[in-house]
Amino acid sequence: MNREASLKVSLGFLYRAALSGVDPQAAVERSLQDPAIRGAVARARRVGVFAAGKAAAAMLAGARSIDWDTGLAVLPRGYPAARFPRTRVLFASHPDPDRSSLLAAGNALAFFARFGPQDLIVCLISGGTSSLVAKPKPGLSLADKRASVRRLASSGASIIRLNRLRTRLSSIKGGRLGRVTPARLVTLVLSDVPGDEPALVGSGPTVRARRGDITRVVATNRSGALAAAVQAARRGLSARLVRRRLSGEAFDAGRRFARSAAKLSPGQVWIAGGETTVDLPPRHGRGGRNLEFALGAAVELQGSRDIAILAAGSDGIDGSSRAAGAFVDGTTIDRAGLLDLDPARALARHDSESFFDRLGDLLVTGPTGTNVGDWAWAMRKPR
Repeated sequence: MNREASLKVSLGFLYRAALSGVDPQAAVERSLQDPAIRGAVARARRVGVFAAGKAAAAMLAGARSIDWDTGLAVLPRGYPAARFPRTRVLFASHPDPDRSSLLAAGNALAFFARFGPQDLIVCLISGGTSSLVAKPKPGLSLADKRASVRRLASSGASIIRLNRLRTRLSSIKGGRLGRVTPARLVTLVLSDVPGDEPALVGSGPTVRARRGDITRVVATNRSGALAAAVQAARRGLSARLVRRRLSGEAFDAGRRFARSAAKLSPGQVWIAGGETTVDLPPRHGRGGRNLEFALGAAVELQGSRDIAILAAGSDGIDGSSRAAGAFVDGTTIDRAGLLDLDPARALARHDSESFFDRLGDLLVTGPTGTNVGDWAWAMRKPR
């Protein structure tokens, strides 16, 4: 195995280790052992379960210790079908809401309204819920809401700012879904936002200020995924969690990360998490934040020796691409030149998927069933 292939295998191993640290099913199973939650379930006349987001199916699987009466789940369209007892499963649009998102929101509002003050709803919320369950406030069309969010996104705004705008424009976000029912709510959250504030994950549709409700963050990027990757990397390597979060415009963030990686000692790994941004025009190719991050890193690494970087999303789907992310090293740009691939052209067209696909450097996993943000690893080969 050559030097580059060996580094790629090691980085792929770290990606899988990070996934194991934020297994939604295991996180929910652990949380449901909390005596306060177990007591709330035992005292309820009826128990409902509502799950929404990219991790909805896995979180529902983790809730099987609860004998719920009825359930509703909303998954991204294209994700594998899932069946659960006494549970209706809907599929809606992501990353942009459409009529299916409106339908899901109507079903969610009707579902919550069926429960009374002696009942309990266990709410399983993960990233992606903002798009999957969408209902604009009165007087605002879905097209108007999408245009407002798109304008803010094109300015490079963070996921926190985007979710705050979505909340202001919504009839369901910001706890408004929860407020249609007098039932007690237990909300378990898989966080994909900086700071891990439950009200910001999926725009917090069930996080409300009501006495008796229980809200828990069950898994996060830093304490779950990255901690697991650090532990795995330290088996024979020297790993360090980079304190600065991944943020800013993706291509530039990739270049900055690669410049920092030049300081790595042999056998050392840097591990970072967060979420960058991409300013997309109305017409663009296929790609996403992680692929453009990798493109920037590749430009910065050109000609370097013994360093490789992997940028990948925890959900397995990077933007409009079919990949989770991509591998790059000091040979990437030179190999691209031999295939008449121009990184500047790929960036201008926002068509980074085809660039890395022709190089054979995509990381393709399919939907992972979890979502805690994006990851980047840099590794220098041991002596």
